[in-house]
Amino acid sequence: MMMRSGLAVGTAPVWCAAAIFGAMFAGSAFAADKPAADWVGTWAASPVAVPVKADESAANATYRDVVHISLGGNTLRVQLTNEFGSTPLKVGAAHLAASAGSGAIQAGSDHALMFGGKPDVIIPAGAFVLSDPVTMTAAAMSDLAVSVYVPDQPLATKSCHSFAASTNYTMPGDETAAATPENAKETGSWCFVKGVEVKAGDKDAAIVAFGDSITDGAHSTANANHRWPDYLAARLQADKKLSHLSVLDEGIGGNRVLRDGYGPSALARFDRDVLSQDGVKYVIVLESINDIGRIHNPADPDAGVTAEDLIWGLTQLVTRAHAHGIKIYGATLTPYMGAGYSTERGEQVREAVNQWIRTGGVFDGAFDFDKATQDPQKPTWFLPADDSGDHLHPQDAGYKAMADAIDLKMFK
Repeated sequence: MMMRSGLAVGTAPVWCAAAIFGAMFAGSAFAADKPAADWVGTWAASPVAVPVKADESAANATYRDVVHISLGGNTLRVQLTNEFGSTPLKVGAAHLAASAGSGAIQAGSDHALMFGGKPDVIIPAGAFVLSDPVTMTAAAMSDLAVSVYVPDQPLATKSCHSFAASTNYTMPGDETAAATPENAKETGSWCFVKGVEVKAGDKDAAIVAFGDSITDGAHSTANANHRWPDYLAARLQADKKLSHLSVLDEGIGGNRVLRDGYGPSALARFDRDVLSQDGVKYVIVLESINDIGRIHNPADPDAGVTAEDLIWGLTQLVTRAHAHGIKIYGATLTPYMGAGYSTERGEQVREAVNQWIRTGGVFDGAFDFDKATQDPQKPTWFLPADDSGDHLHPQDAGYKAMADAIDLKMFK
């Protein structure tokens, strides 16, 4: 861990000094608003490396990923990923359709995806590809089914988003056009699909929700789309002045700012999961609690993490967003006392980071998820009605409270 100060954790000089430096560093890099994009993401998920188990039939299989889009459109394209594969990935066929629920597709909605006019594609290791555009109407806040056939081939690692909070399906053979998922196995992951884009109008743009398991929707109701980014997307769609904005959920459970954890660190994945997304105009960052959790174990090499370290890391994200003309908002860390890795010193770090997010002036604005979910009688703890029970993750009511705490004027 790179330590930057011997000052006591949580003292004003730690975060104020970093805030002053960060404000000058980040503000000087801020660019003018990005020009309107030709395409804009309407759904996204961050892939990670998932090793193929010895007894797993990962090849000669169809992966049907059911995704919940935010912004509607009449022309779509799909991002397929092999970013964490160690060898080229052969995709034998891929289809896009409107979901009918339970893995089925709506009659007459199925479209074969093409790649340079061909129905198959080889994705190099470490890469992703975009399909050719497909003309089909997809309503805002609707579900689509993306089916990907992976023919027989050596496959050591899959690129998947492991926690989907929704049910997806795998089927033997090429079943990309199947109306219903016969002989299917249910899975809680999205595999080989990392994004869906729509042809953009003049004002269309995307908001990226960038974070850890709390952004990923851990402990939210499965198949209900009750993550806080989902609630935010619903609020935007209900506002005629903001219904041109999509929300892309780029949360990864266990993610950290400064070090790889489950998936690459925030610093390592920011370019892939934020800057490379089409049509991004805004980012909301909710990260650091898993870095702070390391304090719980004195033997952990990262147990010495300080507020200053995290402020430096978050300032890096601000600087990189501004260099691409993207506005970036900080969200305060929700309560964590009572969680399995909570400590008093960790709480001091959390409070110092939150104070910097609120007042440091480095982010373009702040949303106070901490105050939205805390128990007024015990502010370092979740409000019981918002707590999933593990004192770290919200339940649906808490996720809604977080989304409701976002001032929509910041996007007008």
